[in-house]
Amino acid sequence: MIDKAEAKDSRFDLLKWLVVVALVVVGVVGNQYFSAEPILYRVLVLLALAGVAGAVALQTAKGQAFTGLAKEARVEIRKVVWPTRQETTQTTLIVVAVVLVMALLLWGLDSLLGWLVSLIVG
Repeated sequence: MIDKAEAKDSRFDLLKWLVVVALVVVGVVGNQYFSAEPILYRVLVLLALAGVAGAVALQTAKGQAFTGLAKEARVEIRKVVWPTRQETTQTTLIVVAVVLVMALLLWGLDSLLGWLVSLIVG
């Protein structure tokens, strides 16, 4: 019984995806066809078509799964403990100091190896 409901939804999902594709094609072809019209009107129509296509896409099973994922991601982002300004500044200064030390070490090693190779090669 559940399989029949899922099959019915998948048929309608296919139809919805075809509508989304048709709206995108209409937008692309229409934009090319009406290229002599002002860009503002074309952009407004394209935004409206994108909004309708997005609304139709969100009505599909994959669109609803995407909406659920976005809501869960928002909940998880709220759980994050963001560093304070002082912590961010201190961490940044530590990273800069480590990068400078490593750069000096690599420069010194490169100079030493270059000097040794010049001694060997002559």
